[in-house]
Amino acid sequence: MQTSTGTPRPITRYGTPVLHRPCAEVTDFDDALAQLVADMFASMYAAHGVGLAANQIGVDARIFVVDCPDATGTHTVATVINPVLHLPEHRELVTDSEGCLSVPGQHADLARCATATVTGFDLHGQEIRLDGTGTLARCFQHEVDHLDGLAYVDRLPTKLRKQILAASAEHPGVGAGTAQDA
Repeated sequence: MQTSTGTPRPITRYGTPVLHRPCAEVTDFDDALAQLVADMFASMYAAHGVGLAANQIGVDARIFVVDCPDATGTHTVATVINPVLHLPEHRELVTDSEGCLSVPGQHADLARCATATVTGFDLHGQEIRLDGTGTLARCFQHEVDHLDGLAYVDRLPTKLRKQILAASAEHPGVGAGTAQDA
């Protein structure tokens, strides 16, 4: 786990409006953006997560950060601005336990594509492409979902979603995440 020069911010919990609508495109690549990204990394690390979308700290912007291993165990530390998710035409699904810093203390099995690619921009406005396998691919899908206004629990059957949200409401939140929370 890396350290960050940013300031940790509170994690926005499921039910907060900013988590349930598509986020705004980023147009300014400036010092304020760099500070936001530093704060995002600090927030993710403070909560023991592997990924964080801007709306998870209450910011309406299409940005996510990750510090996450791929299927080989190699960690990718990255910032993706205005990400576009690309999934393979022939999708191999993998079911694994997934959690979310915005739904603290809870996990559920969810099928996701085994591989995923994101394109977008780095902090300097340069085009980037990242290919992910394993947990990294899951993280890309999870974070782009957040930026589109979805949480992983929104992909679960209604009864299970309600059980998880009720249990999460009893959980204290920040700092209680696990290595699989994003």
